[in-house]
Amino acid sequence: MKNIVKTLCVAALVALLPITANAQQTPVGEWTGVLTTPGGALNLVIRIRANPDGSYSGDLESVDQAPGQKIPLSTVTASANKLAFTISDLGASYEGEWKETEQAWSGVFRQGMDIPLVLKRRPPPPKTIEGLDGTWRATLQRDTTKLRLILNVRTTPSGTGAALDSPDLGALGLPVQQFERIGDTVSFRVPDGQVEFKGTVSYADRTLQGQWSRQGLPAVQITFRRDPRTTGARVLTQEPVVVQGYSAEDVAFANTDDASVTLRGTLTIPEGRGPFPAVVLISGSGPQDRNESLFGHKPFAVLADHLSRHGIAVLRYDDRGVAASTGSYASATSADFAVDANTAFYFLLSRHEIKQNAIGFIGHSEGGMIGPLAAANNDRVAFLVLLAGPGTSIEQLLLSQRRLIALSQGASSELLDKSEPIIREILHAVHVAADSQGAIDAIRAALPNERLQALGVTEAQRDAIAGAFTGTWMRYFIKYEPAPFLARLRVPVLALNGSKDLQVPPAENLAAIRVALARNRDATVRELPGLNHLFQTAETGSVAEYERIPETFAPSALELIAEWIRVRFAR
Repeated sequence: MKNIVKTLCVAALVALLPITANAQQTPVGEWTGVLTTPGGALNLVIRIRANPDGSYSGDLESVDQAPGQKIPLSTVTASANKLAFTISDLGASYEGEWKETEQAWSGVFRQGMDIPLVLKRRPPPPKTIEGLDGTWRATLQRDTTKLRLILNVRTTPSGTGAALDSPDLGALGLPVQQFERIGDTVSFRVPDGQVEFKGTVSYADRTLQGQWSRQGLPAVQITFRRDPRTTGARVLTQEPVVVQGYSAEDVAFANTDDASVTLRGTLTIPEGRGPFPAVVLISGSGPQDRNESLFGHKPFAVLADHLSRHGIAVLRYDDRGVAASTGSYASATSADFAVDANTAFYFLLSRHEIKQNAIGFIGHSEGGMIGPLAAANNDRVAFLVLLAGPGTSIEQLLLSQRRLIALSQGASSELLDKSEPIIREILHAVHVAADSQGAIDAIRAALPNERLQALGVTEAQRDAIAGAFTGTWMRYFIKYEPAPFLARLRVPVLALNGSKDLQVPPAENLAAIRVALARNRDATVRELPGLNHLFQTAETGSVAEYERIPETFAPSALELIAEWIRVRFAR
């Protein structure tokens, strides 16, 4: 989620991004590549430009993780049959050769490991397939073995895409390719599972019935049934359409520690006589715009609207390197984001409408970790609100999150019990390693060939795991301990979690926060019943629910936050 934790294998995918050039004796143009990682396939778009002096420049976009964010290529060199590039922000490089028969560059991306990467000219936009959006569930039976399958279909402005989950095998988000519909006939392939499906859709009984084929095994008949809760258009009633009761202003402010970073955002100021108490909103993990847009929702737009209509000014901004803000997101750590939060804080100090001794932070997810980090270097912070922020060690948080999310998706406890000691060993190796190479060596040692075979993991996947766990952001994140920073806080603190949060489990994290804030005279720690990680009213708390819930932010949580601030800082 973009939210406190980039899931284990996804967290460092930005650090694995490749770059490319072109065929036909020129690298100029748009190219795409698919980076295969333990967490699934990552689709990349690389744009190469010719400079007046004959050299090349370009950028990279990860359309799955951070659409719109462009990471610059440091160098690009190309000849008739070779391509090479570097990305200084990521400490990465790529070398490839042109394959005429494939009309593609075939090479290796390096960043502490070697990952094969093929780059092809960008294809036409993907097709839009009508009538299949939603979640389709089936049970595959071969002899006495039963496997649950979940086909997730979604249409966006970029077209219709699909992914497959096999909870009993612990396989989640497997890429679906060649997803097509001709009349009532639907077909697709799942390359990672060497699987093909061809069947017929029936809207009357909401089924997709057909033949499931896997290489080396007899074909079987299977019936997918669509979950009715996942179809139909959502109505987002909370998203503000008209500014009412406050003014909204686009603002920009430069990071004094890093000249390459200029943050741009929106400042909302209540109507009436000021000065007003104010908050800086700090987003969760992953590249976020000022509204913390995710899963079709804009939580920060809703939160800012509510607070400013209740007498509290709000500054929200695009993360560095995202949307209108400059700088590099990919090479930053949580400590860098804390500097950005303080930059926003000092910008508010320059505004006459803002009460100077009533400016605080509201951080969601990883933002609930960044807020205390920023406050440790800023004795003028008046208060903090931690929304699903971490209280336990990050190692423990990642283990708990992994288990709860996997169980919610149907994975078995036995399968998780088998792999958890290995994940714990890997996390600890990263935590104690002196540098990235030391962490990579320790992870490789923790995954010898016999263990790889037991887990069904290839040597190439082992190297991808090592890279995913040892990027700059992830290494800092795993080493972070929330307790010392929370214990230093002497200003008012409000810490909230939803009871159905699977990403930052409320019981263990709120208990740890209570202990850390024991000496704070104004600390409010509460678990809100029925709410998930995004503070939506939820049924199960599953990540799969986020998008289909029409509510963006539970009104009861909005009111609690606004009233807590007003009681302490409003006139």
